[in-house]
Amino acid sequence: MRKATLCFTLVTMLGVVWLGQGAPQAKADNAFRLQFIALYVKADSNDPKDKAFAAAVEKAKCTICHEKKSKKNRNNYGKVLAELLSRKTDTENKKKILAALKKVEAKRSDPKNDKSPTFGELIKAGKLPAAPKS
Repeated sequence: MRKATLCFTLVTMLGVVWLGQGAPQAKADNAFRLQFIALYVKADSNDPKDKAFAAAVEKAKCTICHEKKSKKNRNNYGKVLAELLSRKTDTENKKKILAALKKVEAKRSDPKNDKSPTFGELIKAGKLPAAPKS
């Protein structure tokens, strides 16, 4: 009786681990999102602007870099980051992710408009780097 229970438990645990492996893209996006949060979100701040930005980041989730209709489509911020980071090779490289986030700060939010704010300026103003499209 004990052997059967042990076998069932092991098989169940392996199945759970295997199912957890099923979404590598989501894992990659989440790794990038978590580093964005670590760099820009001031969770302990009492400043209303910081709290509002933290709430906006939490609400935006994937739309920080992706368009709402399809995660295959990136917004301007996501496009610039995609030039610097690979989902396949960079998800575990926190230094590279942080360096890419810092580098992207200097880029214009609208590449066609030299007077548009940079992504860094938007973030410092408490705004998302790209407004989510519906």
